[in-house]
Amino acid sequence: MPMLSSSMNCVAEFFTYETTKSVVVKSWTIGVINRAVQLLIISYFIGWVFLHEKAYQVRDTSIESSVVTKVKGFGKYTNRVMDTADYVTPPQGTSVFVIITKQIVTENQVQGFCPESEVKYSCVSDSDCQRPVPTTGGGILTGRCVNYNRNLRTCEIQGWCPAEVDTVQAPIMLEAENFTLFIKNSIRFPLFDFEKGNLLPNLTAQDIRTCRFHPVTQPFCPILRLGDIVRFAGQDFSKLASTGGILGIKIGWVCDLDRAWEHCVPSYTFTRLDSVSEKNNVSPGYNFRYAKYYRRENGTEYRTLMKAFGIRFDVLVYGNAGKFNIIPTLINTVAAFTSVGVGTVLCDIILLNFLKGAEQYKAKKFEEVTDVTLRHSPVYRSSQMLGGRNDEKQSTDSGAYSIGL
Repeated sequence: MPMLSSSMNCVAEFFTYETTKSVVVKSWTIGVINRAVQLLIISYFIGWVFLHEKAYQVRDTSIESSVVTKVKGFGKYTNRVMDTADYVTPPQGTSVFVIITKQIVTENQVQGFCPESEVKYSCVSDSDCQRPVPTTGGGILTGRCVNYNRNLRTCEIQGWCPAEVDTVQAPIMLEAENFTLFIKNSIRFPLFDFEKGNLLPNLTAQDIRTCRFHPVTQPFCPILRLGDIVRFAGQDFSKLASTGGILGIKIGWVCDLDRAWEHCVPSYTFTRLDSVSEKNNVSPGYNFRYAKYYRRENGTEYRTLMKAFGIRFDVLVYGNAGKFNIIPTLINTVAAFTSVGVGTVLCDIILLNFLKGAEQYKAKKFEEVTDVTLRHSPVYRSSQMLGGRNDEKQSTDSGAYSIGL
């Protein structure tokens, strides 16, 4: 029986109905809190959501972009005049390219057998050259210990000989600081079929020849000086040219298409992308190797190996565009009006738990009505009368209680 009674109570609790009851609380404290919260919510939606974030717009973040680059300038390195064909790789003018600022050159390498140049491969006998890993930085170990010079014996390798010595000090090409970089960028937002480029209509041929980018005085000039790029990224040119590094040139297109076409303009920012490797003692900077191959008259192939240190530039394009649309406008407007009700929730918490008169407020706000209560109410009995005057009892009570705290 107790279980049956408990089950019936659960069923009765499930089949209940809750409705809103209005209670007017005449309190300056609650009134000020309520209006202040409502004002903050409305200010947030107007100031941040609609004006700053432009929530009334539909946005296109799938930007399509193409980048063409061109470097100009002459440098002098080891008594040779260097032009773009010598120090820019790859030469196709892509969005990622390297300007070589320092080289360690090993000339006249041919396939054969020679001693390894690294000190860690020094030896006394052939047994010292029996290593678990049979390769080195210069070739494949043969297992023999040979003379490197009068004072040193090292393990012999098979590969391109003589072996590279990359610990020598090499100068840097200081003229690279004054090289110029031309960037041509075209973008498109497919959702709005909007196209534009960084070569703005007011730029003339004379401007292209003479202007140099500056974030304040020349923010839309597409010609950038390499030394300025390094400085804007917070780096020292001499140090970066010596060790190598990777710099990012970011072109941002954040456009409000509700405004005129000419207001959609690019913004340039600069940063070092490999700042973590800069602090690494194992492999700081950026370098790579490449070779130029030749053939002698007797058919013997030989090469010049170059270990190049340089500054790699990554041109990164990002952006989004927005335009008015009725759907996000309606959604965020409804959200704003709905959020105003948060003030009511906060005031209820304060009234029910913290203010004097909380018990009186609870008694007025929460009321339980059962079938028995309805049957004994005067309105219910008057509606059940069959004889006498057929008068209908009407109530002018709105159901709102007024409490003064």
